[in-house]
Amino acid sequence: MTVPAHAIPADSPLHQQMQQWRRDLHQYPETAFEENRTSAVVTERLQALGLEVHTGIAQTGVVGILRGSRGEGRHIALRADMDALPLQELNTFAHASRHDGCMHACGHDGHTSMLLGAVTHLARQPDFAGTLYFIFQPAEEGQAGAYYMLEDGLLERFPIEEIYGMHNWPTLPAGAFAVHAGAVMASADRFEIVVTGVGGHGAMPDTAIDPVLASAQLITALQSIVARNINPVDSAVISVTDLHAGQGAFNVIPESVRMLGTLRSLSQTVRDQLMQRIRQVAENTAAAFGAQASVSFKTGGYPATVNHVAQATLCHEVVTALVGADRAHWNPPPSMGAEDFAFFLQQRPGAYIWIGNGGNGQHCHALHNPHYDFNDTILPLGASYWVALAQRLCRA
Repeated sequence: MTVPAHAIPADSPLHQQMQQWRRDLHQYPETAFEENRTSAVVTERLQALGLEVHTGIAQTGVVGILRGSRGEGRHIALRADMDALPLQELNTFAHASRHDGCMHACGHDGHTSMLLGAVTHLARQPDFAGTLYFIFQPAEEGQAGAYYMLEDGLLERFPIEEIYGMHNWPTLPAGAFAVHAGAVMASADRFEIVVTGVGGHGAMPDTAIDPVLASAQLITALQSIVARNINPVDSAVISVTDLHAGQGAFNVIPESVRMLGTLRSLSQTVRDQLMQRIRQVAENTAAAFGAQASVSFKTGGYPATVNHVAQATLCHEVVTALVGADRAHWNPPPSMGAEDFAFFLQQRPGAYIWIGNGGNGQHCHALHNPHYDFNDTILPLGASYWVALAQRLCRA
């Protein structure tokens, strides 16, 4: 089967329709597990195309099923995330968020619209063998919607063999893709450390055990883990991001200090090593000052997103045919950001790739920036990738 390089041309009626969907979703963003309007929009579109639609998976998740006209074949899933961020938008264009304190600052409005565009094209021309499952996932932003879709029986209800995802990537030029044969995104875990001493008068520190001093030393000591315990060829991050001590008094040594932070890695081995060393360094550093440290890790952190090599290789072949070898980047440096698509890749073979959102001009704002906006010019390219991938995987 020959796949056209651009199944959905720029400035086509479908491109214009995807832009309308995208800008509508951008105006009405919804955060994790609250994507009720978004789910309804997706459901209505899928039903209008004649797909079998399943709703309410992990509360607001939607799965549309499209069967090819060439009969039985493989069972392939394509996924887009739907949720927005609790962030105040600072853009002033006409399609800016109408929900105060909520914004599509990560491009999930574009991801949803590109997959809807691909569904629309494929439903009109279902010239493939097998079954496609279009997964519209809630709660990617820190709430593990992928995990909860799996917990809600996604793979038991639908016989998915492989699964694929895609994310827009600012700084990667529009018209380009990036594919990794291995780790794409880091694991993300949260820690809380409470350092407890003995409170006292600020002018009489000898009568107290100062948890502030111990915490200051601990924050510095935590950085030695990455510098001195992790193999230099491995990637890891430990960041203390929140610190609370005292009640605002200038002359009181507080009883305790609470700090929060994140740890990131690209492998389970390093992830386990970071957790072990954080606990050891915290407890022993506090003890050196006569204080105590309790360490807890938030359960349900995201594992590293690691592509399966065979599936990533196929994705690279598809994007190379789509945009040319010079714009189909292979194995660029991974990101220390995190993505819950990792949970899907732990259960099924697949790959997660990046599509360029633009390296300069109005689309250069970083993800999670209050000035970010998805680049509508890449909508047909992203949808064409989904079409080409689906047809490649579901050849008769």
